[in-house]
Amino acid sequence: MLYHCSLYQFRHVGRFKTNIFAGSRLLRTTLAPLHSSRESSLCTNGRILHYKLYISNPAKNPDVAKVFHKFMSTASSTTLEKPGQKQQQLIKKAIPAVEEEEEVWRQQKVDLKLLPTYYMRLAKIRLTGMVVLTAMAGYALAPEAIHLDTFMWMSLGTLLCSSSANAINQWMEIPFDSQMARTQNRVLVRGLLSASHVLAFGIVTGAIGVTSLLTQVNGLTALLGGANLLLYTCIYTPLKRLSIVNTWMGSLVGGIPPLMGWAACTGSLGPGALVLAGILYSWQFPHFNALSWNLRPDYSRAGYRMMCVTDPALCRRVALRHSIYLIGLSTLLPLCDVTSWWLALDSLPLNTYLTWLAWRFYQQSDSKSSRELFRFSLLHLPVLMLLIMFHKKPKKNNRDVVDTLDVAIET
Repeated sequence: MLYHCSLYQFRHVGRFKTNIFAGSRLLRTTLAPLHSSRESSLCTNGRILHYKLYISNPAKNPDVAKVFHKFMSTASSTTLEKPGQKQQQLIKKAIPAVEEEEEVWRQQKVDLKLLPTYYMRLAKIRLTGMVVLTAMAGYALAPEAIHLDTFMWMSLGTLLCSSSANAINQWMEIPFDSQMARTQNRVLVRGLLSASHVLAFGIVTGAIGVTSLLTQVNGLTALLGGANLLLYTCIYTPLKRLSIVNTWMGSLVGGIPPLMGWAACTGSLGPGALVLAGILYSWQFPHFNALSWNLRPDYSRAGYRMMCVTDPALCRRVALRHSIYLIGLSTLLPLCDVTSWWLALDSLPLNTYLTWLAWRFYQQSDSKSSRELFRFSLLHLPVLMLLIMFHKKPKKNNRDVVDTLDVAIET
C-alpha cells in the first residue's frame, strides 16, 4: 500500500518516525519504521519532491491505514509549509491509532559462538582477502629473494590493518548505513555488537597489525600500513559526506597494499612498485563507479557525496579514462623490468574488453551496462594479476643460482 506525504507534516505518526526538515536543510536523517519501507527523491537544492510510505500489513493497523488513506493521498506536496488546522487534527487522530511500545532497557547479549562470524563481517573478509592478495603479489613481484617468515608476517599485518580500517569505518557510519539497503544488515546497524565493542576491535587489530609490521618486517612497510589505515578512516570516510574527492582517496587506499608487499621484500620502493600500485589505483575507478551507479538512490538518501550522484557524466568519463590507463600501465611493467614483454601482448585483449565495457557504460549509462562493467571488473583484476605473475622475471636469488650453474658447467 503506497501513500505520499510531506516530511514536515508527519514528524511522528505512531511507529513511523520520519525526517525533520527546516527550510531545505536536512537536520536529521534517521527513519525507523517497523512494518514499512520508504523511498524518497530529492531535487538539487535538497528539498523533498515526494515521500513514499509503504505499509506492508495495514490489516494490523486498520485505523491508521484509514487515516493515512484519507490524508496522505492528498498530501503529496513539494512545499515545506506547516500543516493546517484540519491536517493537524488528522495527525492527532492518526497518532493514537497505533499502539506505542514502551521502550525498555535491556542488556545486550553476545553469542560467543557467533563472535568470529561478526568479526569477519566487520573486517569485510572478502574485501580484506583481496587486499592481502594484492600485497602478496607485490611481495612476489619484487626483485629480491623471498623469505617465508617475512612474507607471512607481512600478510598477517596487512590483514589486521585492513580489518581495523573496515571496522572503524563501520563504527563511524552507523547512522548512515541504517538508511542504505546495501548496508542495513551490517553488524552495528542490527545491534549484534555494541559500538564500543566494535571500536575496541578496530583499535586492537590496527595496533597489532602496525606493530607486527614494524617489529617483524620493516619500518617502511609499517609506515605504509599505518598511513593507509589513517587515510581510510580519517580522510576517506569523512570525505564521503563532503566531496567527490573521496573516490580518488579511496582508490589511493586500494593502491597502497602492493607497495607494502614490495617494501616488505626489498625495504624500498622502485619504479615497478609504483606501476603496480598504479594498476590497482586505476582499476578502482571502473570497478567502483560501475558499482555505485545502481546505488544512487541509497547514496542520496544517506547524504553521501558520490560522483555518481553529484556528477554522473564525470562518473562515466572517469571510469572510461582509467580503463584506458590500464592498457598503458600494463605496458610499463616490462619497461620497469618486472615482467617480460609478453605481458603487454597477453593483457591487451583483457584490458581492451574492459575498455569496451567502460565505453558502453559511458554511452548508454544504464543499469545493464554498469552491471556488466562491474561484474567483469571482478574477473579482470585476478586474471591480470595472474598474467603478471606468469610473465614476471626471475628474482635475484634465482639468477644467482643460474649463473653459478653456468660457471660450474663451463669449468
